[in-house]
Amino acid sequence: MNIIICGAGRVGFTIAKLLSEQGHSITVIDLSSEDIQKISDTLDVKVILGKATYPSILEKANASEADMIIAVTRNDEINMLICQIAFSIFNIPKKIARIRSQDYLNPKYTNVYNKENLPIDVIISPEIEIAKSIQQKLEAPGALDSVPFAENKIRLLEILIKDNCSLTNVKLNEITKKYPKLDANIIGIIRDNKFIIPKKNDTINYLDKIYIIINSLQMVETLDAFGHNEKMTKKILIIGGGNIGFNLAKNLEESLDSPRVKIIEKDKARAEFLANSLNNTIIINGNGLDEEILAEANLEEAETVLALTNDDEDNLMVSVLVEKFTKDSSSIEDKRTMALINKPNYSLLQNSLKIDDFIDPRMNTVSSILKHIHKGTIETAHTILNGEYEVIEADIIETSELINQSLKDSNLPEEIRIGAVLRNSKVLIPRSDFVFKKKDTVVFLAKKDAISVVENLFRISSI
Repeated sequence: MNIIICGAGRVGFTIAKLLSEQGHSITVIDLSSEDIQKISDTLDVKVILGKATYPSILEKANASEADMIIAVTRNDEINMLICQIAFSIFNIPKKIARIRSQDYLNPKYTNVYNKENLPIDVIISPEIEIAKSIQQKLEAPGALDSVPFAENKIRLLEILIKDNCSLTNVKLNEITKKYPKLDANIIGIIRDNKFIIPKKNDTINYLDKIYIIINSLQMVETLDAFGHNEKMTKKILIIGGGNIGFNLAKNLEESLDSPRVKIIEKDKARAEFLANSLNNTIIINGNGLDEEILAEANLEEAETVLALTNDDEDNLMVSVLVEKFTKDSSSIEDKRTMALINKPNYSLLQNSLKIDDFIDPRMNTVSSILKHIHKGTIETAHTILNGEYEVIEADIIETSELINQSLKDSNLPEEIRIGAVLRNSKVLIPRSDFVFKKKDTVVFLAKKDAISVVENLFRISSI
């Protein structure tokens, strides 16, 4: 496909990198000569220095021949205008815009976004997506990540194998024998910073990170089998009441039974807004790095501490303070800490600062965008390892060559691993003799190099 990306920041760079490596023709537009030069020096894509809102610049990018335009500049209004021009002048079929302001996303105003008014086909809200991602992590205590597929009937879990796991050094096919009723399938392992697509005779080892596809109804049983019996947290302390903190608190109020959520927000006006907009969340106006404020919020009692300010350094410091001001060392071990980090280099500090999880807004946004790029019946796509692999949900339609093929006879490349299938609302873990049927919903792992194969298997005629 011919794709125009407007915005050469971290998200624009990552999308351009992944899509160009998948064989798409990419053009990147940005006003920043530094960002454009970085992309030009690093990626095999066309770059244009200029304003993407200028029709002449879009014309230079061959917009009339483009299949899709992705507007991810730092300005909501510019992203909206880009989509309008792309539609009105160049008739680009698919238009995706990143929009941050929550006022634009108010459900009351959804009629604004249509062909007659503001023609945006897909709106990506990073703040909403990140809040949703954090909530999913909280729903799977003990897992590093949790991503729902197939109307939440299937889940991808990322699990760290600790020394209390009884399944270490056990072959994968023997795990199935030990837990025959467990609908679960290990599709990937990170070991010594290398990603492995495991075979049935492979084992899992101490400190492995495993990616496992499961029946969502068996999440507790699965986590317990792999040595994680942590309880779901309800005592949650959020540092930073911005859009992410607000959306997360709102989601928790709606989904959890009697949650005990507190937000520390240093801006008085914002704190008042939070207090008026949330029903059961306690709002504390103050600096989350202040010892007295943390004491007022009962830091010691919090089971999960989320540092969600707009400042990476503040978010890192919160994790330091969690350790310092929690007197009982055993409670430190039980406390879960997450920090929102925009600068990738800070990930090197995760272990030394005893942070359980870093939240990367870039990859959340990229995953949200990618699922709208693939051809075919792809419903959901989740990137792992900075986009080297994707976990994808797709439907088998009547034109697919997989229909009536067994898994062993399907000739799927080694870079694709089938995790689970939803058929008539039932979750199935496919073995070698499993036969694909029309209307099956398939959740699988694919290396980026195999995405074109995936699109052919689940193809339809248009984007």
